[in-house]
Amino acid sequence: MPDSDELLYCVGMTDNGADFDLASELFAALELDFSSWEDRESGGYRHTVYFPDAAAADVGEARIRTAAAQWSRDCGLALDDFKRFTLKREDWAEAWKKYFHPIEISPRLLVSPSWIDVPPQPGRQVLTLDPGMSFGTGQHATTLYCLQVIDRLAGAPGVHSLLDAGCGSGILAIAGALLGYAPVTAFDFDPDAVRVAAENLEINRVRDRVKLEAGDAETYRPGRQYDLVCANILGHLLRRFRFNIVSWVRPGGYLALAGILNAEFDAVSTDFSAAGAVELERRTLREWTSGLFQLPAD
Repeated sequence: MPDSDELLYCVGMTDNGADFDLASELFAALELDFSSWEDRESGGYRHTVYFPDAAAADVGEARIRTAAAQWSRDCGLALDDFKRFTLKREDWAEAWKKYFHPIEISPRLLVSPSWIDVPPQPGRQVLTLDPGMSFGTGQHATTLYCLQVIDRLAGAPGVHSLLDAGCGSGILAIAGALLGYAPVTAFDFDPDAVRVAAENLEINRVRDRVKLEAGDAETYRPGRQYDLVCANILGHLLRRFRFNIVSWVRPGGYLALAGILNAEFDAVSTDFSAAGAVELERRTLREWTSGLFQLPAD
């Protein structure tokens, strides 16, 4: 038998819903690693979600079941036939790499997996990433929006500092450091995400430019306010912790909100407007709507 450190603990399930992409969006929103394929015999789909140990799988399965129940009511998601099994880590590590390719965020920022060599180009920063067991490759709609906001506001008058709330792989904090933001702070509630983010900061040689912490949106107190805050967190959590989130932004500063299903965005915008933030824009991609807000200047 393989050593337990060589195994991934998996939760498999059947998807009988009409929208195949919906489950994928749910797993991405929960910051989970997964794979999906069609079950030709049943006509439905199978999804597998991967965890580093049995305890994480227990917590993860409970989170999936809770979120799936809500999405079943709101969106028609239909997950059932949950099963547990193990998989050799090396088999997973090689399988998912074929789905991660370089992504051009703008002419000055490219996100590339660590196993692909990208030729240098004048004026372009290459963000090298190995997501490991954490969320954030730039391919998901919510991460992509935040990257675009960071790129667009880099160098804008009065925009210098950046807070990456729910940092996952660290991709947003790294992008900010590479594009000249300072200071840059990032936090996540998941210890594995913080560990992977630290590794990615080292890979990109920006570890000394990013303050990385463990924390959660309910209680996190950064000790200062930021010119730009990116909060890529599930919509219901954004709404619940909106007053704390708004407190992270300086007067006149910007707040990028992501991780919000299309049907949720109006309610999120209303709540944040009541908390003092003004909606400047919203962008919809597939199942997700993200938005940029600004706090009034003093």
